Amino acid sequence: MTTRIFAIETSCDETAAAVVADGRDLLSNQVASQIEIHRRFGGIYPEVASRQHVLAIQTVVQDALAEADLSWIGQADLLAVTHGPGLAGSLLVGVNMAKGLALASGRPLIPVNHLEGHVYSNWIRVDGRTAEDLFPTVVLIVSGGHTELVLMEGHCRYRCLGSTLDDAAGEAFDKVARLLGLGFPGGPAIQQAGESGDPQRFPLPRPLMQAQEHRFNFSFSGLKTAVLHLARRLEQEGLDPREPRLAADIAASFQAAVAEVLVAKTMDAARAFRARQICICGGVSANRVLRSLAHAQAQEMGLPLHIPPLFLCTDNAAMIAAAAHYRATYTEILDTVDGMAMDIHANLPLA
Repeated sequence: MTTRIFAIETSCDETAAAVVADGRDLLSNQVASQIEIHRRFGGIYPEVASRQHVLAIQTVVQDALAEADLSWIGQADLLAVTHGPGLAGSLLVGVNMAKGLALASGRPLIPVNHLEGHVYSNWIRVDGRTAEDLFPTVVLIVSGGHTELVLMEGHCRYRCLGSTLDDAAGEAFDKVARLLGLGFPGGPAIQQAGESGDPQRFPLPRPLMQAQEHRFNFSFSGLKTAVLHLARRLEQEGLDPREPRLAADIAASFQAAVAEVLVAKTMDAARAFRARQICICGGVSANRVLRSLAHAQAQEMGLPLHIPPLFLCTDNAAMIAAAAHYRATYTEILDTVDGMAMDIHANLPLA
């Protein structure tokens, strides 16, 4: 029997709702982006984000139901919502909307960790492709707010191997893009600029690559600072680091350094824990250099690698619905959690 889960995601600046059947089949996926609103600030403005969620959420919910051919919320079997981590004000909008829908429909409401949602974006079937139930699986979660390396020992069973000690990779992309005058969000801006650049022109550091005590941890603050020092040195030489040709080379060199560190540590973890599969997810997993390098190295190791299609890399509710399915299937969450009593957790860990 097919189980349809309706989910809401409002952890940051995307207002999203979706319906997924049996954790894999996408029936609807609606996302209202706020990028153009926040672009003027050069980053996410939390108060503005929460207000925009309030304005958009009703329409997004209605559109997701209509796309899935559901006439009302009670036709979904289960409801799910992101309750952390994320911006507190943004999370509240989604959680309160989900509680209202649960109360109106009488359907159970499952709280979902946003990071677990990213993990299960790999299990949504698109064009016949999906991650398989091969465990252990090493998962790299890499986004604007998170960079974590996780060992997935089974469905909904995680061991944190390492994380960033300072800036997340996506945060470093945003800051370097701002330094080079490339705009926001930084990931797409750096990628676009770097396409015409020379990734070997500027030898930037690869942080923590030789530190055994931080074998599976990451650090991008020093790399970001190295780019700042490079820009200042170029200015002292009478050059403008924001000049398009020069900015392209800096962007390409920075992007190569980040991708090399992320992929090297992920492959190292896969070898160390005898992984049967590698998954990469989160907004930064949309980066073409990262995807290409990861596919090449996974192929050399003879390991299957799954990275979601671009529309599932960034925040969306389909991944929340998928995660809720596996929570409902492999844990006792439906017996132990009162969805109406749930609260938000802005710093909620995955493991």
